[in-house]
Amino acid sequence: MTEYVPGPSGSGSVVLDVGPGIGALVLHTPAALDGQEIEISRRDVPAARRTHSQVRERRTAGGVQYAAVYPGLAAGDYTIWRDAISPAGLVTIESGSVASYHWQ
Repeated sequence: MTEYVPGPSGSGSVVLDVGPGIGALVLHTPAALDGQEIEISRRDVPAARRTHSQVRERRTAGGVQYAAVYPGLAAGDYTIWRDAISPAGLVTIESGSVASYHWQ
């Protein structure tokens, strides 16, 4: 079975679910990560289940960017995973806000 891979996103094509106790993350990446799935997990929950999002080309008025978007995250601290065992960074999701992280 072949998995559908969506094309580039246009401006305003992502809906973020934010509100009391819920935030979102926009993970900015280099173009080389286009199409890759990047996992995140709660930092304060041992053996927390990971969630992932695909890096996609995002076209905005400011130009082309590459990002993975994680809507509807419970507020708290998250680990961004480079691979199965290596963290790439940490980010805090705040209630009612959209956090931004730039992949190094």
